[in-house]
Amino acid sequence: MNEDLKKEKKPNSLIIGIIGAIIGGVIVGVLFLGANFFLSGNTVIQGAKNEIVVNEGSADTIVEALAQTVPPSVVGIETTAVQMTNLGPQQATGVGSGFILTSDGYIATNQHVVADGNSMKVSLADGNTYDGKLIWSDASLDLAIIKIDAKNLPVLELGDSDKVVVGELAVAVGNPMGLNFERTVTSGIVSALNRSIPLDNGLAEDLIQTDASINSGNSGGPLVDKKGAVIGINSYKLSTGEGMGFAIPVNILKPILNEIVATGKFNSVVMGITGYDRAIADYYLADSGVNFDKGIYIASVQQGGGAANAGLAVGDIITQINGVDINTMLKMKEVLYAVNAGEKVSVTFERNGQSQTKDVVVSAGQ
Repeated sequence: MNEDLKKEKKPNSLIIGIIGAIIGGVIVGVLFLGANFFLSGNTVIQGAKNEIVVNEGSADTIVEALAQTVPPSVVGIETTAVQMTNLGPQQATGVGSGFILTSDGYIATNQHVVADGNSMKVSLADGNTYDGKLIWSDASLDLAIIKIDAKNLPVLELGDSDKVVVGELAVAVGNPMGLNFERTVTSGIVSALNRSIPLDNGLAEDLIQTDASINSGNSGGPLVDKKGAVIGINSYKLSTGEGMGFAIPVNILKPILNEIVATGKFNSVVMGITGYDRAIADYYLADSGVNFDKGIYIASVQQGGGAANAGLAVGDIITQINGVDINTMLKMKEVLYAVNAGEKVSVTFERNGQSQTKDVVVSAGQ
């Protein structure tokens, strides 16, 4: 009886082995097919109005997908102005880039692209050209918003530049070296954050650094992330280095755009101080003995202004406004630009190592 049992166990083990092999083969097959599915299947990335789709039929990579979806929202801006020279008045022309903010024709660019806005021609990806009107510009921010009389335009979504991280994908689109190379797409990564570079008229700070190629003519074009959302406005490159381009974080543009769309204009607000962040202090006050690690150092207070009326003084260091950490002048402007003249903001500051909070009434800027 025991021998019979032993003999019966051998074919059962064989059957189990065969079944195991079949199951293993099925599992391996499923995993193999699954791997192929995930490698070749659709990857859908939400952009502004469009879906960015990566697949064998449309695009093999995210960059290729972005190259198909972002450029239609990028414009060329040609400007004409009269400049005085040794030979008398001469007509000067320039070419830059911009990107569409709203379907009815608001467009972002750099201030240095449009200058005084005397004469602008804006060319779209569909071949149409429009006269551009300067709505707002700020030389200190090197930003401008222009308007064309058009409808149903393709819009780029504005991302969140506060959430950008070093190493993430960055794609620049613009018109390097003129419209002969219009809507050129270059890709790279975010190389660094909070960079400051000296300019002829001061210091550009809190910039996003990228190794995506940026050249003359790219100014005003978008720097987008892997979802096709704008994280910066391409503005500068170092002439002494390769692969070092810089973009203005897009978050500063949001409160400005919101007010322009709502009212047709933008009025900045101020607290009535002259302030320096760490980068500016290092640049302008290197030998002054001023020493602080974070926040905004108050260098002067305007008498009768909101800060003075609230009791803020020279030497105070602003650390927060309305609960938001403030470590750059650009961030301070972003927070202040989200409120209206006559409103109060809660300002937290340090004085002699002690933290205090005051309500400051902001006023219209010049």
